[in-house]
Amino acid sequence: MPTPTPHPEILTIKPYVGGEAAVPGVARVIKLSSNEGAFGPPPGAIAAHTATAAKLHRYPDGGAKTLREAIGARFGLDPARIVCGAGSDDIIYALCLAYGGPGTNLIMSRHGFAIYAIAGTYARATIIKTPERNLTADVDAILAAVTPQTRLVFLANPNNPTGSMLPAAEITRLRAGLPDHVLLVLDAAYAEYVDRPDYEAGSALVDAGANTVMTRTFSKIFGLGGMRVGWAYAPPAIIDVLNRIRLPFNVNAPAQAAAIAALAEPGWVERSASHNRAERARLTATLTASGLKIWPSEGNFVLADFLTPEIATAADQFLRARGLIVRPMGAYHLPHCLRLTIGTTEECDLLAAALTDFQAQPARKIA
Repeated sequence: MPTPTPHPEILTIKPYVGGEAAVPGVARVIKLSSNEGAFGPPPGAIAAHTATAAKLHRYPDGGAKTLREAIGARFGLDPARIVCGAGSDDIIYALCLAYGGPGTNLIMSRHGFAIYAIAGTYARATIIKTPERNLTADVDAILAAVTPQTRLVFLANPNNPTGSMLPAAEITRLRAGLPDHVLLVLDAAYAEYVDRPDYEAGSALVDAGANTVMTRTFSKIFGLGGMRVGWAYAPPAIIDVLNRIRLPFNVNAPAQAAAIAALAEPGWVERSASHNRAERARLTATLTASGLKIWPSEGNFVLADFLTPEIATAADQFLRARGLIVRPMGAYHLPHCLRLTIGTTEECDLLAAALTDFQAQPARKIA
């Protein structure tokens, strides 16, 4: 019998697979596969979340007004130019559906975040992946890929999973080189971890024109990955579009309460960023000394390069046997690499010791 069929593009999508959280037969598992915050959720966010329990029968504020005001106050932005979503992925999908579509194309770098290609394909746009230089987005390659059909350019900065970052001058050059009708989406999920003076998350370019969007998340440094809260800062016309098409109650009430409290947690961001900076440097130095190539990173993770897919797979299995879950990178065209989240000091010590032991194996036997 005939059955309903989706648009053919849908069946070309490989579903997004999140980081694993369990290893069969291993009692204690350390999850370093999803770039979650090292310290969990802030205490204030836990308390605020708990306090909503008696009102779970009430719909949340559909416009997330109080949350937008808190975000605006924290980052010095106009709340009227902020829209919230169920994670920044929610907003990425909405942008692709609103500005992409059949006959258009979306440009991203070769090792860019997988959701851009999934959301763009769902919107029936053609996905163009541009080559990178040393695992860093290449502005010239992106500009060379632009055609009259280009409507969207997505750039994660810092990038997941490579950890690389483009300085503000290069981002400005990219925007200046794009046609005015092309929407540039700057995904700054890891912005709070960056302390380089040549970095700008994207708000300046949003303010400078009508064709740039900055997306952010509470899933990383704010420790609320399980709550799914993201936001975008954009020109008024784009905010108007997003408010027309987003789901009416796309950020639930407990998530809004937890996010507001997380923003207000004293010293949380500073402590988390300082810890990440120190542990990332320490882990990188230890693993480099063991003979591993570690790519420079501005996020809360590093990319370990094992040179061949076979050695990377063997290293992954070696770690899993010790209860350490990291992220294989085959889905990102990097099958010879593993992405390692920066966890607590103890977790980083265990990871460093395990990979040092792996590197010390005779000829790093693949078995």
